[in-house]
Amino acid sequence: MSSSILIRQPFVREVLGRGDYAIISDLIDPGTRVLDLGCGEGELLAWLAANKQVEARGIEKSGTRVQRAIARGVSVYQGDIEESTKEYPDGTFDYVILSQTLQETHHPLSVLRELLRVGRRAIVAFPNFGHWSVRLAHLFTGRAPKTVRFPHDWYSSPNIHFLTVLDFESLARQEGWKIERRYFLSGNRRLRWRPNLMAETAVFLIRHGDA
Repeated sequence: MSSSILIRQPFVREVLGRGDYAIISDLIDPGTRVLDLGCGEGELLAWLAANKQVEARGIEKSGTRVQRAIARGVSVYQGDIEESTKEYPDGTFDYVILSQTLQETHHPLSVLRELLRVGRRAIVAFPNFGHWSVRLAHLFTGRAPKTVRFPHDWYSSPNIHFLTVLDFESLARQEGWKIERRYFLSGNRRLRWRPNLMAETAVFLIRHGDA
């Protein structure tokens, strides 16, 4: 089957309106222990608890979002994701999720190392700043890129680290992490061709290489 045909195929489904959540939900085995860092209002955790019977925990910095997550019946507490995982012993969880948050952390490498300390596996989803629209916006305006997906001005953007698919894969090799699965999305369509240029979102399942 040709790459062009694969690109045109829509992603199978969404979970809670998001393609990355659909991938994450497929990756997680039923009945496992799951920690979601930056879990928002706990929508994904509640879905996983209801549909996969996972033992769900979450950390979220917004008090309002924590209250809404608790109202959903999810065990979530307020905390800084860059510090709160230090309270957990090694290997507490089967999976640790970090979805669309890595680029907002101050020390992303430390965060990723913590994910793989407290979890047997980590699922990391992030926006790909190597996407062609970001490249063109920077090239033609000469200013910090603004696109439909990244609409913020440089001074108000929550994104403080601008990583690409190639950056993440290079870091995984450097750290000796094993990439077990990798998925690339344009909207909610799965890509297999030139992901560093064409993908808007990347999802990786990683573990320690010696695990």
